Amino acid sequence: MKKIVDYRKLLGVNEAAELQELKTIYRSMMKTWHPDKFQHSAEEKEAAEEKSKTIIEAYHFLVSIAPETRNQTIADYTLTTTSSNIADFEYKSQVLKVSFLDGSEYEYFDVPKAVYVKLINADSPGRFARRHIFNNYVYRSVSRLVASA
Repeated sequence: MKKIVDYRKLLGVNEAAELQELKTIYRSMMKTWHPDKFQHSAEEKEAAEEKSKTIIEAYHFLVSIAPETRNQTIADYTLTTTSSNIADFEYKSQVLKVSFLDGSEYEYFDVPKAVYVKLINADSPGRFARRHIFNNYVYRSVSRLVASA
């Protein structure tokens, strides 16, 4: 997915980056781009604010999909995907957002449109998702904050 690639490129990391590495890079970049360092020019301060917002967004997103984060929440995720029914789902730009009856929401990335069409047409969307989506795509929890680096 383009968002993941762009955020990794912005922070200069690859998919194997660990939480501690992400945190170190994030702090370093925020020291460089903090808006308070650009007091002498309104344009530079505004540019720094935009850059710092993008850095913050990238960091939080990458932390949410990091393997360590998923490992910390795997028990809750497994419980939700195996025992709670799907309340609703939506698909946009290869991102499938699934809402469960227990209140959990997860986003699945790089889901092909063909898989989404099969999900819609399945006799049992829950069973189809358990077999073909839940453990096959990068996901993150949308419903709650997870993991602290």
